[in-house]
Amino acid sequence: MVLSKLSLSELNRQKARIEAEIARRSQNSKRDLLKKVQKLASDAGVPLSELLGTKLPKATKAAKVATPKPRGSKGKVAPKYRNPADASQTWTGRGRQPLWVSGHVASGKAITDLLIK
Repeated sequence: MVLSKLSLSELNRQKARIEAEIARRSQNSKRDLLKKVQKLASDAGVPLSELLGTKLPKATKAAKVATPKPRGSKGKVAPKYRNPADASQTWTGRGRQPLWVSGHVASGKAITDLLIK
């Protein structure tokens, strides 16, 4: 691959891939090293935490590779506001205000009047 022929966006994509791969390999390296040291200490009959004087993460925790969380929905949220004129219309308080909420506020009334109790 000739880097000079790639566009800026393609270079940025490659940079992100490289950084992710470096992080993954670094994490794997640390995990493997920890396993080796734990085995050596175990074979010698000495707890590794005693050698280091600290608590160590469990191997399963060390084995986890940090993965980015997916963006988007974080799950359902209970509604916080209800339209007094139509009880089937609710709003969680997140995102854009529904017209009935903005109309209520524009008429000089408090949004707290719409809170579900």
